[in-house]
Amino acid sequence: MTRHTLAARESLRLAAGDATLVFTLEGAAELVAHPRRACAGWGGRPDRPAPAHLDAGDSAFALGTTPLRVRAAAASVILVARLRPAPETSRLLAALPDVLTVGGFAAQEPGVAALAMHLGEPAAAQACAVGGGRAVCDLMATMLAVSTLRAWAVSGCAPADWAARTADPFLARVLDAIHADPGRDWSVESLAALGAMSRSVFAERFRDALGRSPAGYLAEVRMEAAKALLASGTRVSEASRRLGYESDEGFSRAFRRHTGMTPSAWRGAGLRSIAS
Repeated sequence: MTRHTLAARESLRLAAGDATLVFTLEGAAELVAHPRRACAGWGGRPDRPAPAHLDAGDSAFALGTTPLRVRAAAASVILVARLRPAPETSRLLAALPDVLTVGGFAAQEPGVAALAMHLGEPAAAQACAVGGGRAVCDLMATMLAVSTLRAWAVSGCAPADWAARTADPFLARVLDAIHADPGRDWSVESLAALGAMSRSVFAERFRDALGRSPAGYLAEVRMEAAKALLASGTRVSEASRRLGYESDEGFSRAFRRHTGMTPSAWRGAGLRSIAS
């Protein structure tokens, strides 16, 4: 865990990789990213990133799938904790958006926020490096992250498949497979078999849990993956192939229906934003 003191308009860049917890200790900042799947408050178009505003006491959690930039709106102190989630948490984390924010976190979790005020200070950092201090500090960082996720879920921002992933292990297996390989030639029958159900039972249980058909959900996952690929510079034909579309034309039509933009326009906007 590290503290960063930023002057107004100064930026802190956070590379993709490990999961990251960001907590605003003082001042105000903006969190800029191009998340593939995001909660309310984040712009869905790469030409309009819609930065998330973080006042003092607000927190954010990122899975590490996309680089982030924390930009101070005023003189600010930011706490950053890099986390390596345990393998057994992969199913729950896969249901999260790439980046989520919690406004008013300190008011919702005052005890944890008070603890965070002391994290990252030089004395605390020194204690973390001695003896069993590392385990204690890791536990405190984990507590801050878990509290952020809990506050986020309570706010009503949890995705539609959150309950299914946590409550139904058979549907969770199907959802994990879809997200792991959205470009595979999935059919309702193959997904039902993966979930150890008949086609009719699977279709009914899936719609009850997620509010849409398996085919509709798969299409949404593919489009979210397409947005990330294109914004990162992947060519349209390559994205189409990787996501299982038979032709670039079919992929382009589906993408435009989902986003209102052509794949090439989305890709160009994403590259311009990354360059800036």
